[in-house]
Amino acid sequence: MENIVTEEASSVVEPFIGMEFESEEAAKSFYDSYAKSTGFVMRVDAFRRSMRDGTVVWRKLVCNKEGFRRSRPRRSESRKPRAITREGCKALIVVKKDKSGKWIVTKFVKEHNHPLLSLLANARRSSHISQSPDEKDAKIRELSTELSRERKRCAALQQQLDMVLNVMEEHANHLSVNINNVIQSVKEIESITFTKSLIS
Repeated sequence: MENIVTEEASSVVEPFIGMEFESEEAAKSFYDSYAKSTGFVMRVDAFRRSMRDGTVVWRKLVCNKEGFRRSRPRRSESRKPRAITREGCKALIVVKKDKSGKWIVTKFVKEHNHPLLSLLANARRSSHISQSPDEKDAKIRELSTELSRERKRCAALQQQLDMVLNVMEEHANHLSVNINNVIQSVKEIESITFTKSLIS
């Protein structure tokens, strides 16, 4: 009885073969909590049913990176390919319902073939903590210099844009004057033609 784990049990306990649960849901809840505290996401996988009454008597709970995604032909070239989320991870537990109604862990694989989220987060935190004041000051100066360069670059681009707009405006004004001159010339020609027709 000492191996029984209820749904309220602590999630920091590592699974082990022989661990008992009061129900399938208790096993799922435990492994889900263990996954979150360890740094991965649980996925409910295969199951087997009783030949006698059809109830589930065997369940496999895996890491969400278990297996590999089947490659399918893309329906459209414009659609972006989906991110790879499965990497063939073998981490899992298998629980089986015994005659007493308890669910017992019959298999446990701890190792993952990918970085765990908690380890990545700790590594990022450690990298920030391990930086000395001089390193932080150097990083700030580097970022400030980069920001200054970007501001100068934006100012230069704005100046070039203003020059282009001015040229376009001058061209538009010149074109407008030419159009007005053409219209005036046409009117003068029409007037002369009309006058000649009256005289003749």
